[in-house]
Amino acid sequence: MDVHEPEVRSYNMSQIKGKNTKPEILVRKFLHANGFRFRLHVKDLPGKPDIILPKYKATF
Repeated sequence: MDVHEPEVRSYNMSQIKGKNTKPEILVRKFLHANGFRFRLHVKDLPGKPDIILPKYKATF
């Protein structure tokens, strides 16, 4: 059972960011500082992964 009214729950969920969160930015800064080049939020891939390392064909 939910402890919030539907309107309050809707507002709370709308305030949750999906892109450019602090942990994501920290990881991007670390990768870039260590010479990794990446793409962000690629819409072509399933689930729109946050970070793509095309050279290594890796997603996160």
